[in-house]
Amino acid sequence: MEKKVAVITGAAGEIPRAISKIMADAGARLVLTDINEASLNHVYNSFGDNDEVSVLCHNVADQEDAKAVAKFCREKYGRVDIVVTGAGLYEHTPLDKLDSSLWRNSLSINLDGVFYTIQALRPLLTMDSAIVNIASIAGHRGSLGHTSYATAKGGVLALSRSLAAELGPRTRVNAVSPGLIDTRMVQALDAQRREAMVDAMPLQRMGSAREVAQVVAFLCSPLASYITGETIHVNGGLHIAS
Repeated sequence: MEKKVAVITGAAGEIPRAISKIMADAGARLVLTDINEASLNHVYNSFGDNDEVSVLCHNVADQEDAKAVAKFCREKYGRVDIVVTGAGLYEHTPLDKLDSSLWRNSLSINLDGVFYTIQALRPLLTMDSAIVNIASIAGHRGSLGHTSYATAKGGVLALSRSLAAELGPRTRVNAVSPGLIDTRMVQALDAQRREAMVDAMPLQRMGSAREVAQVVAFLCSPLASYITGETIHVNGGLHIAS
């Protein structure tokens, strides 16, 4: 990934942050975005004195913010080689509490934000560029108490396949569906439910953010040059668990 320009949204989150580290180690130039400016600056500082890392405050649900990210990339680099849409919102909301504003907010961040980001960056994508969208096992199986999140992630899966058809052959588009990854988001789940899910999966443990990041990096690299329109499950076999 030497000198490749990679835009990663939600970069203050644990999985996108791990992706950023792997890509930086591989020589990529990073444009990291997040709505949480303080956390984003903390991520920036973790790279030390690195001129190849830039950070931008970015609300993915705001189409104008996406255009501002594209403007920055155009002026600084003139191109984009890699896009990873890692920004997301995961909230436990039972169906009887899920009003229209909560529903709309979840879809705006988890689905609209993916589209806005890619649509804004699309004119800058180079030949042999790659997009990886972070989906979720919830988008395949549904999720009790997370109806809007699961619905949005299901949309991300369909969007990824459609984009692969529309943007090829210039750009490959794939998705990654994490399962129980040892992050703050998963730790917030009911402990009994979390343990039951771990017991049911073949690998009998939660995954790490780095394990997801390694798959994303693979999909963005020349090693995955003939893969597009696919979703890779990174969930220790939870997807096949009964």
